[in-house]
Formats: sequence, structure tokens, C-alpha cells
Amino acid sequence: MTKQGTEFRNLQLVIVRARMAFRRYIQRTLKEHGFGITFEMLQVISCLWRDQGIAQQTLAERIVKDKASLSNLLNNLERKGYISRKEDAADRRNKLVYLTPEGEALWQRLLPIFDEVYTRAEEAMGLARIRNLTAELEEMHNILENA
Repeated sequence: MTKQGTEFRNLQLVIVRARMAFRRYIQRTLKEHGFGITFEMLQVISCLWRDQGIAQQTLAERIVKDKASLSNLLNNLERKGYISRKEDAADRRNKLVYLTPEGEALWQRLLPIFDEVYTRAEEAMGLARIRNLTAELEEMHNILENA
């Protein structure tokens, strides 16, 4: 007989371990190709490539970082010349974040490498398994959000 909640605890541990393995895999790829950025920096660049000029708070929510961590990341990316922050004309307390031309050029160099990384991962896991896991995790998210 198992203690109540044990299976859910195990599931949570497996999810955390899978996320850590994914992060290490991406970090190794970045290092192997000499990009000089971290996994977290990649998250910011990727988010900004999809949606330029977003507020720092929105960016923090999308990449699941607190304000202090995001601020440090943005400072580092700004020093590297990959992003810029501009005052929001509608609300001067907010800063909007943009990729610079250098940041966009970096993203263009990253794209083919990560397309290959994701293609290899898809081939190794199989599309049916990925779709099933995605559906199950989305359902779990919805259940927990509405609990």
C-alpha cells in the first residue's frame, strides 16, 4: 500500500528532472557552438524574437523569472549588445524590451542549430509520444490552475 500523494510527488520529481535535463542539453549545445549565452538568456532572446517591445513584467511572466533575476539577465544581455530597453510612452514607469540588430543576428545564427536539436529530439522520442505527453501536461496544468 502506498502513502497518499506518493504518485503525484513522483510525477513532480520526474517533471523537474526532465526540465533540468532539457536545460543542460540546451546549455551544452550553446557552449559547443560558442554562443557565450546561458539558457536563460536564450529564453529572453527567443521570447523577444516572437514579440518585440514587451514590458519587462510580461517578459518575466513568460519566461517564469522573478523581477530581480530578469533584471540581471537583461543587464547582461544589454552589455552584450543583444537587447535594448526603452521607456514606455504610455506608462513611463515601464520599460519595453527589444532585440537589437545584433540580437536579431544572434537569433538567426541560433535558429538552424536549435531546429536540428529539436528535430533530433523529436526523432528520438517520436511524435506520438510527444503529443501524448503534451496533452497530459496541458491537462495537468489546467487541473492544477483550477483546483
